[in-house]
Amino acid sequence: MVSAVRADIRGCVCDLADQRSLAQRTCSLCVEITKHSGEGPVVLVRDVNPTKPSRWIVMPQEAYDGANPLARMSAAERDRFWNTAIAKAREVWGESWGIAMNSDMSRTQCHLHAHIGKLLEEGKDEDDTESGIFIDSVSELPAINNGTGLWFHPLYGRLHVHTGGQTTEHILMR
Repeated sequence: MVSAVRADIRGCVCDLADQRSLAQRTCSLCVEITKHSGEGPVVLVRDVNPTKPSRWIVMPQEAYDGANPLARMSAAERDRFWNTAIAKAREVWGESWGIAMNSDMSRTQCHLHAHIGKLLEEGKDEDDTESGIFIDSVSELPAINNGTGLWFHPLYGRLHVHTGGQTTEHILMR
């Protein structure tokens, strides 16, 4: 059983000028992204959580903190974000990858990010094509605006997308 850490970040007010606000655990990715300024619009870092040594994190350089961050990005920004994540996933895990973004209520960090990792066997749903939707391009990924999470992975040469979940990263190897 995977236990979910609940950290509703919808009201987070990180302030890079206020060290007290940045001391909160929910703001640590806001601090991390400042270390990568000038690296480009999308940043990839290894997950520093010692229980997730196989994972990567993808983050936009731009701050889309708080609730419904995907809905506040332009289509081009979302495409760049997801394409960067997929390229890293394929580089590390071939076609056995998954990308997951937890819901607003289940995210423990306010800075927009997604988890990149190896898809667990229970996430491979070749026999369950009824759940989720199939898409052909990242431009078809939904810009979630209701606070729920999403996860997706390659299947049959397409992307198989699952939406509506809360804690979605459990489908990835730790």
